[in-house]
Amino acid sequence: MPAPSQPTGRGVRIAVVDSGVHAAHPHVGSVAGGVAIDEDGREHDDYVDRLGHGTAVAAAIKEKAPDAELYAVKVFDRSLSTRLSALVAAIDWSARHGMHLVNLSLGTARADHERALAAAVRGAAARGVVIVAAAEDEGVRWLPGSLPGVIAVQLDATCPRDEYRTIAVNGSMVFRASGFPREIPGVPPERNLNGISFAVANMTGFVARARETARTGSCDEIVRALAAS
Repeated sequence: MPAPSQPTGRGVRIAVVDSGVHAAHPHVGSVAGGVAIDEDGREHDDYVDRLGHGTAVAAAIKEKAPDAELYAVKVFDRSLSTRLSALVAAIDWSARHGMHLVNLSLGTARADHERALAAAVRGAAARGVVIVAAAEDEGVRWLPGSLPGVIAVQLDATCPRDEYRTIAVNGSMVFRASGFPREIPGVPPERNLNGISFAVANMTGFVARARETARTGSCDEIVRALAAS
């Protein structure tokens, strides 16, 4: 009998919370929709990426889950910074619009934001939304990636782009992935964008595969499936 085909993220809706997405980029192809959220939490229609970061994140996800449905949730405009209100609003938008996963290639180290982000994570989980985000990295505790109920990701500089690794940190599972996005022909990897943002994006692609075949789609179920494989 032929081996079963590998999941491709079919039917999985992913909110890419970032600088928007340039949907026509050849590594992306299209997005299913999106929204822009300004620093006061107000929604707009212009989710075009003018920084390139969100497009590179989307491309890394698409590489591993080509049949996933991507939604651009733009919280960065002219720089890679925003307010807590925009991040919370982005998570809320994702939950209200039926996303399965939220890719957060961003975060905050400010402890005073923990309560608001924990509430946002709980609200998303109550609607069946799983968040993938950066956990503690080089001694910095990133939020919301270090909170319970989030798939926690760390950067692993030695991990191949088509693999991920698992470690236990304080009794919880943490996933480690490559910090490099998709290669650009003619551009050496060291000159391309890289870092924890793309470790999260690469891991979201693997999470989308696991979500495709999940029974309930809960964070715990997906973590178990990823750890087992």
